[in-house]
Amino acid sequence: MPLPAPHVLIVDDEEHIRRIMSIMLGKRGYRCTTAAGGEEALRTAEREGVDAVLTDLMMPGLDGLGLLRRLKVIDPDIVVVVVTAFATMETAIEAMKAGAYDYISKPFNEDEMALVLEKALERRRLIDENRRLRKEIGEREDRGSFLGDSPAMRRVFGMIAKVAETKATVLITGESGTGKELAARSIHMNGPRRERPFVAVNCGAIPANLMESEFFGHVRGAFTGADRAKTGLVAEADGGTLFLDEISELPPEMQAKFLRVLQEEEFRRVGENAVRKADLRVLSATNKSLPQEVKEGRFREDLYFRLNVVRIEMPPLRDRREDIPLLALRFLEETVKRNGLPPKKLTPAALKLLAEQPFPGNVRALRNILEQAAVMSDGEHIGPDDLLFTGAAPGPAPDAPGDPGAGALLRLPPDMTDLKTAVRLVTAETERVIISRALETVSGNRTRAAQLLGLSRRALITKIQLYGL
Repeated sequence: MPLPAPHVLIVDDEEHIRRIMSIMLGKRGYRCTTAAGGEEALRTAEREGVDAVLTDLMMPGLDGLGLLRRLKVIDPDIVVVVVTAFATMETAIEAMKAGAYDYISKPFNEDEMALVLEKALERRRLIDENRRLRKEIGEREDRGSFLGDSPAMRRVFGMIAKVAETKATVLITGESGTGKELAARSIHMNGPRRERPFVAVNCGAIPANLMESEFFGHVRGAFTGADRAKTGLVAEADGGTLFLDEISELPPEMQAKFLRVLQEEEFRRVGENAVRKADLRVLSATNKSLPQEVKEGRFREDLYFRLNVVRIEMPPLRDRREDIPLLALRFLEETVKRNGLPPKKLTPAALKLLAEQPFPGNVRALRNILEQAAVMSDGEHIGPDDLLFTGAAPGPAPDAPGDPGAGALLRLPPDMTDLKTAVRLVTAETERVIISRALETVSGNRTRAAQLLGLSRRALITKIQLYGL
């Protein structure tokens, strides 16, 4: 799929200059928009979004430097090239300090202008690519959990391979923690849109009153607080894939609007009459029964049929137990590397115990258990005693005689002196409570809390993030 032509905004108070530059750049494949002054240019940039700006420095009203500074507030990464007939060293330095990529002098040479603009846009592409790569690196550990050689996972991989090259909408179902988003990412990364954006959104995490603006964007002044234009998730995913997690949480009015996106491939921003096109692939996921939601009147039947062209059911971990050792070893390797820990190994007994667990939280729960074990264990080997299970776990009930279980630990004295020993014996939920109490005791000082708990500061921060404290 070819990339869209770069959008260049040309700003000059002289009409013939704007026209000449538009003709020159248009011949080279750029999409040009012009503005006669700084204020008009700001409105255009906020309304339409641009890849680069070519602006005159000396203009009445908002001049080039003022425009440059205000554009950088809207988009710090925007590339701006200043054009001036007053190209002294002082003006050049001032423009560069304000964030300009480069400057060219009037009368300008067409080849020089095109070369500077090409380099400026290449810089923007590098910035965007670096941002994408940083996001990819942050997601890499999650992709490691999309493993398996069980018959159930082989069926999933086979379906992904079949649908990836198409534009068919896919509904991914399954319990929480089974890897529905990872399946969606795999479909995207193995399809023709892999070089374009993958935009994931949790429909249940967006307040209903902000949902339309978040998805479709808005124009400046569309409602109270809309002090600048917003692109919206649908436009961000243009040319790529939009993944709607927890699709069942969409309110009825948004269900109708998304049906239009799927049927007509178009949408409107809040406060705007113009219809915009949406070239995107829609993948969705839910842990609820959408047919039941339809039957009970909470989900539109026509939208359900649009989303459910292909359905992929993610198996729970209890139905693919043969994959547990492979996943456990991968999670342990990732955790050790990410936290700078010495190499650690799971004993055969620990692997056997893991394979016997019901894992109601599925793959996500397995990852958490391995992360806790890697951080908390002292030696090179992780055995059964190092595995802390949430909920029903092997061994005596928490308050069995002689067992310092969860109930006993929650009754520790306020001075927290027994936490170093206690933290090794608790379920994940009780561990969360204990760490929270330790942080409260030292007024949130992580270094002192780590000392109190007998943990390294890095290990404590990992647990704080793990438990969302």
